[in-house]
Amino acid sequence: MPPYLQTKLLRVLQEREYRPIGSDRIVHVDFRLICATNIDLDSALRDGKLREDLYFRINTITLKVPPLRERTEDIPLLCEHFLDKFCQRYQKNVRGFSPAAYHVLIRNRWPGNVRELVNSIERAVLVTNGAEIVPADLPESLREETSAPAEFVFPPHWTLAEIEKMAILQTLQRTNWNKQEAAAILGLYRPTLYSKMKKHEIRDMGRAARQQAAAEQ
Repeated sequence: MPPYLQTKLLRVLQEREYRPIGSDRIVHVDFRLICATNIDLDSALRDGKLREDLYFRINTITLKVPPLRERTEDIPLLCEHFLDKFCQRYQKNVRGFSPAAYHVLIRNRWPGNVRELVNSIERAVLVTNGAEIVPADLPESLREETSAPAEFVFPPHWTLAEIEKMAILQTLQRTNWNKQEAAAILGLYRPTLYSKMKKHEIRDMGRAARQQAAAEQ
């Protein structure tokens, strides 16, 4: 928002009134303001792009929503929601997603966040000819970014939690339990990787090996 508009908004918030352009009549207002942004507010304040007084005026309750890649547990719920939405819109009868398709969706970094996911699901619903979404129905860019090794095959009865655990475990094994490298491959921050390891009860074999080596010295 340009600085001059920030000034006008601040005045309305403080005085609860405004004067329409070309009018000499004062309009009193009573409303609830909800703001959203994807920029770094601390940087905007430092650079003078955001007025400090406006920031403190609107910063009453803050809800921070992590990027989609940091909340992969939400991806299945979002996928099912948008699948139902687009099946109704385009009159398609698609029951769900194959485990391999879920693997692609979970492993993607989603730089476009939920909007990118929505577009991918809509595209898959439009192009699929089957009863479930498979990797071939998803955008090629997703398949290329999250292509799995040949041995990365999921039994059809596996749950989403089992798929996620296998993806994390095999990535850790391929990186010799280097958590920073594994997190980068999985598109996660390291703290998120640690929390998922704890959730899936994945023992840190790298740490265990180091402790054993130290004990033998």
